[in-house]
Amino acid sequence: MTETPPARPGDAAPPSVCRWAVLMEYDGRGFVGWQRQQAEHLTSIQGLLEDAAKNLTAGRVVRSITAGRTDAGVHASGQVAHLDFPADVTLSSATVRDGLNFYMKPHPVVVLMARPVLPHWNARFSACSRAYRYRILNRAARPALEEGHVWHVRAPLDADVMHSAAQSLVGRHDFTSFRASACQARSPVRSIDRLAVRREGEHVVIEAEARSFLHHQVRNMAGTLKLVGEGRWAPERVEQALAARDRRAGGPTAPPEGLCLTGVGYAENPFSR
Repeated sequence: MTETPPARPGDAAPPSVCRWAVLMEYDGRGFVGWQRQQAEHLTSIQGLLEDAAKNLTAGRVVRSITAGRTDAGVHASGQVAHLDFPADVTLSSATVRDGLNFYMKPHPVVVLMARPVLPHWNARFSACSRAYRYRILNRAARPALEEGHVWHVRAPLDADVMHSAAQSLVGRHDFTSFRASACQARSPVRSIDRLAVRREGEHVVIEAEARSFLHHQVRNMAGTLKLVGEGRWAPERVEQALAARDRRAGGPTAPPEGLCLTGVGYAENPFSR
């Protein structure tokens, strides 16, 4: 999860290409994350998508930009990207969707919808919101069916207390205490629009919404709130950690497998057509 700077003129598609938006879901296990790596033996979701697109253009390179560069092990049910196909290639929504899905088999990466967009539309810079969900399986027995998709926490968690503590993080703040040490964002200031915690049976669900997030921000907030839920931290310590503006004051980074990018919002949403 990286910062989202304002759009620049160079982010628009050149006249020689036709830009397509794709809505995707994927299981993040076994991937190095979204971003293509220089080492060819490392499988990324971006690499799979762009290589699949080449099969629709007789081998010509197709570049992509995503709304959120998810980390290794992080899942998505509502990821968005755009692809710049050569303008002389005849494509339909069904051709793009089904063709990409065919060439990405057997990997657990699927295009749900594909839509042509105007040249100025950009999956990253046009996004006005992003939503993530973090799921904790809170029971004594380890997961079987949900292995790799939840954080298993054996100690009982108080979701109501976690939710109350989370509200101190809502709003515009300096989130230095909740960003990764390797975060490359120019500013640690972000505005959290919603941070909610609730219990659903054996699961504790954390939902976060903002225009953009810092690297590891949601996972760091989840790891911190887990300490509150266990009773190891008093709720007010979350606000104190935030005010410290020091990563050492925050809680641990929750594992990636519980995190899922659930949606990206746009003023001009191509998938609502």
